[in-house]
Amino acid sequence: MGRFILSSSARSSAALAHAFVLATAVSAYQWPNPKLDVLEGMRWDQLGYNSFETALFVTPCDRYTFPSDKGVKNVRTNAADWLRTAYHDMATHNVETGVGGLDASIRFWQEQARPENPGNGFNNSVGFIAGGLNRYFSLSDGLALLAVVAVENCGGLSMSYRGGRIDALEPNDAGVPEPDQDIDSHTAAFARQGFNQTEMIGLVACGHTFGSVQSSNFPDVVAVNETDPKVDTGATFDDSIATFDHHVAVEYVRGTTKNPLVVGLNVTKNSDARIFASDKNATMQGFAQNAGHFQRTCKSLLERMIDTVPKGVELTEVIRPLPVKPYQVKLTYMNDGIIKLSGEVRFFNATANPQRAVTLAWKDSVPDASEISTVTLPHTDKMVSTALAGRVQSQWYGNQTFLAMLDASRGFGEFWFEVSEGDGAEPRAKNQDGRGFRLPTDKVMIAEGTCHYTVNIAVHESLHARSAKIFIELDATTPDNQATAPPEVVTLSPKADVSDANGYVIYTTTLVELQWSKGYGIVAEVDGQRLELPHSERNQFCPS
Repeated sequence: MGRFILSSSARSSAALAHAFVLATAVSAYQWPNPKLDVLEGMRWDQLGYNSFETALFVTPCDRYTFPSDKGVKNVRTNAADWLRTAYHDMATHNVETGVGGLDASIRFWQEQARPENPGNGFNNSVGFIAGGLNRYFSLSDGLALLAVVAVENCGGLSMSYRGGRIDALEPNDAGVPEPDQDIDSHTAAFARQGFNQTEMIGLVACGHTFGSVQSSNFPDVVAVNETDPKVDTGATFDDSIATFDHHVAVEYVRGTTKNPLVVGLNVTKNSDARIFASDKNATMQGFAQNAGHFQRTCKSLLERMIDTVPKGVELTEVIRPLPVKPYQVKLTYMNDGIIKLSGEVRFFNATANPQRAVTLAWKDSVPDASEISTVTLPHTDKMVSTALAGRVQSQWYGNQTFLAMLDASRGFGEFWFEVSEGDGAEPRAKNQDGRGFRLPTDKVMIAEGTCHYTVNIAVHESLHARSAKIFIELDATTPDNQATAPPEVVTLSPKADVSDANGYVIYTTTLVELQWSKGYGIVAEVDGQRLELPHSERNQFCPS
């Protein structure tokens, strides 16, 4: 935290229980919701199948991914870098003006060049999440998520996470407290960010349960290696560099701490000592005496930290996991006039069961459709994703390439999943609490022939006749190419004003060089209503 360089020994039963309760928590979020679907996947599929594998880089928690000739053992961890980056990005916030906050402005060299932001941990953190960015998941959402993943995978409680952050287009003003400042300056800085004195103490302690101070960044705080100055020296905040626990408080209260910002070489920079003692050590004593109190306080403070955003930014609801989540469910209009169905489903927090059989069932979309069609969804033991350091496992079923061929004249209406556990009991219907699942429309779909620069979308004549606007929204980046910008909209035009034998018109567009490799979503606007398909496309993945 400030040059406060952000980070229980016991992964408590309370934390585990909290995680499992999430699956059944009441939420307004229902499928499909393209934005929340993306955020939910990034949040709850942390490792394994169909995940971005964010948690891989804190597995184990002492992992550090950017070794150099300076060495890293017991000096650096990814988890500490991630938590520190989130704080330093947020610390520019001003509660009076609403300017600054967690907006990924830390990526700008102008901010990293300031004395308050030494080291390469910020760029390293950006690099971990950059590949996951898209029109619904900003870099600032990613930096917030890294902090969450670090905490809850390395001993802390599961945290509430929201999306919707907007990436800054320019650096913010300086604002991170520095260790050589006096206690009044620190208190004022945290107050500007929205935290009172007690919360300041808590936030610093929570941030300093991970990681260390390195001699390469603070040679006047941590002694340089005299034998080989090229080898970085690190002094940890407590005896558990990679575990989110209350040891930082226990050792401080006992007087055994080696925290370099409490007992460092330079008394002027012993900022933790001044902050911890500012209420006569009352807050730290409370943390030392009660590990659960420490964890709960950190959860609350860190959630507030990552939700501190510039004025005008509206965050989403807390992203809770969908118990049953369709994924990349897609219709493809083939050249022979047949519709191909593909997709998968994820069952959150589900144990493995080799006897389990999952069936996708659906009705046609024509009026008064009553006939039910079914297809059995394939599954292998590799189709498993995890969260919370493996304490939650999710099972996946289906195929993103092919499930069934559909009659184009009958369409694809309401669908659901039937699950048999192979125990003799009747299969259970998984239908979104009776609401069923349904695509926004089965009259607009990607069409065969889409590849590289060409995008073809099949539109039923019933929508074509109503002057439907068909367009795609391409992922876009900020001018520095590091963060997320509003999507680029490309409108498609019909090839001809006539439909084929099945009543479909092909709309098309040709992308330019910089567009064809970007992800995009398909949107139809009909009579003022926006219909966005719940899957992402990327033309660089062409059919074989």
